[in-house]
Amino acid sequence: MPQVPIAELKNHIGRDLGHSPWLDIDQPRVDQFADCTGDHQFIHVDPQRAAQTPFGGTIAHGFLSLSLIPMLMDDLLVIPEGTRMGVNYGLDSLRFIQPVRVGSRVRLAVTLLDAHEKNPGQWLLKARVVMEIEGVDKPAYIAETLALCIL
Repeated sequence: MPQVPIAELKNHIGRDLGHSPWLDIDQPRVDQFADCTGDHQFIHVDPQRAAQTPFGGTIAHGFLSLSLIPMLMDDLLVIPEGTRMGVNYGLDSLRFIQPVRVGSRVRLAVTLLDAHEKNPGQWLLKARVVMEIEGVDKPAYIAETLALCIL
């Protein structure tokens, strides 16, 4: 993650921080997520049965697409200079809007919404993240993420 001097952090609030590279969502990734979480609902792991649904095939778990946030925004989110570690602090909001069909490509658009010192040496960052699906008008989701940076 790009580090910026604390005095400059506020200059990034409200700014579009860019897009991640596109990422392929393939069936092996979905199957591995199902194995890790125990969520083997057929709409995720059974292409033949899922083809008979309105989705027309398998779709990624919503929480799979959400779990990609740290990886996809790693090169985008600006953090305070001197950060020793960052931890997931949760979400302020999340709306799943469009399913991610297996075989799709997704990317993340990131905007820094807020940055403030929560405690001495701890900065709380709020970012809007939008998971875009290549060739689809509606995003997979829009979320406001929280990250705690520890200096």
